[in-house]
Amino acid sequence: MPIQVTKTFLPPIKEYMFYLQQAWDKGWITNNGDLLLQLEAKLKEYLGIKHLFFCSNGTIVLQMALKALNIRKEVITTPFSYVATTNAILWENATPIFVDINPTDFNIDTDKIEAAITPNTEAILATHVYGNPCNIAHIQAIAAKHKLKVIYDAAHAFGVTYEGKSLLSYGDMATCSFHATKVFHSGEGGCIVVNDADLAEKMHLFRQFGHIGDDYFSVGINAKNSELHAAMGLAVFPHLSDIIAKRKQKTELYHQLLADLPLQFPQALPKTGYNYGYFPVVFSSETEMLAIKAALQQADIFTRRYFFPSLNTLPFVGEKKMSCPVSEDISSRVLCLPLYEDLQEIDIERIVNIMLRQFKK
Repeated sequence: MPIQVTKTFLPPIKEYMFYLQQAWDKGWITNNGDLLLQLEAKLKEYLGIKHLFFCSNGTIVLQMALKALNIRKEVITTPFSYVATTNAILWENATPIFVDINPTDFNIDTDKIEAAITPNTEAILATHVYGNPCNIAHIQAIAAKHKLKVIYDAAHAFGVTYEGKSLLSYGDMATCSFHATKVFHSGEGGCIVVNDADLAEKMHLFRQFGHIGDDYFSVGINAKNSELHAAMGLAVFPHLSDIIAKRKQKTELYHQLLADLPLQFPQALPKTGYNYGYFPVVFSSETEMLAIKAALQQADIFTRRYFFPSLNTLPFVGEKKMSCPVSEDISSRVLCLPLYEDLQEIDIERIVNIMLRQFKK
């Protein structure tokens, strides 16, 4: 049987049906129903935060964050992320200004941010890459000095803590994805965390077209999620600690078996509680990475070049091409190996043995 790079965790069907039955009994499957409110309450308690909105996906919440903060000009951002980070900026007719990454954790290099600030800079949109925290303290100091807003794309960071707090609690706003491939998921979905009561009220309105009943207050969009997706989130939620524990075991086995190979792995900041969402490996060259990728695929083992390409090289980001040599280099050599909670140890050993044989060649 093929081994995919990731696999959706599906709770026992009876647990999902338990919640679905509640929606069926009420005949209420969308428009901020009881299941959605239950899920929001559980997520807020788990994360230790006050304002959270469960939305339709992890991209629309980035767009809503930019809109709510009235960001229309330049946004300093990372070139090493999924394309949704850049697309959200472009979609809101703002301009992404790419700052290169550091070579240890692959997050935005905070030592290079200030050089990119201009009179048109309005915000920093940084990604916690693979769930590893950015240098939050430095970003916040820069933002305070230059009066900039801070948005974190925390799509990978559900269940991650930094200095004892949820990683989603930092910044003016943080967004997360609950796509089916994530550690915690609702099939499709996402959330936005807001650290200001006025902004929270904006999010409440933005999510539902800007109105409550017949009273209209602002522009808005349809970012609501359904009871069907909330039911999946509620059914997955009780399994979260077990999912993370099992992913940790797989990750530790990978590290043990790969210890003697000339590979690079991203290094998290101290005081990070990780969720083991991905297993990225950086090879010494793109040629070496592609050879390993091909050898694994020949054995029906599928990996992913994640993230590739470096976003500053996309053809639609603007005429001014910004050089980000570290990101361009890392993105050409990185490969995510299969990782999910029920990936068998024998399969991890097979993956590593194929890699070892390829290295010997």
